Amino acid sequence: MTEGTDQPLKGHCLCGAVQITVTAFHKEIDICHCRMCQRWGGAFYAGLESDAFEIEGEDRISVYKSSDWAERAFCSKCGSNLWYKFLPTGNRTFLAGLFDVPEGMPIKHQIFVDEKPDWYDLAQESPMKTGPEIIAEAEAVGFTFD
Repeated sequence: MTEGTDQPLKGHCLCGAVQITVTAFHKEIDICHCRMCQRWGGAFYAGLESDAFEIEGEDRISVYKSSDWAERAFCSKCGSNLWYKFLPTGNRTFLAGLFDVPEGMPIKHQIFVDEKPDWYDLAQESPMKTGPEIIAEAEAVGFTFD
């Protein structure tokens, strides 16, 4: 895990009904190329992980349980995607595009690269893991996906 910053970062959905302040975000972006993320956002998912956050406008948030281990949230007014939550741990990553992310933020890794379409590539070099590799890592630390 990369050490978080001590400067709060404020973000919001397209209409502004949901405001998110992250107070301890990780200094890297998670990228996921899985088919579910592609359907959810149109291409890859870029997430900013935070250990501490505040959310305003919770009455405008809808949550969809997309699998046995994950839920995804969106603004019920404008439809902006807000976060991905890994249910076994409660870890949450917020869509990086909600925030004015500081320049130079590196990509932590790209996962499910075996599901990435060939019509795009990210220029920044970063570790790449296939779906089976990332599932094996999770299972190795005790997660199950039945």
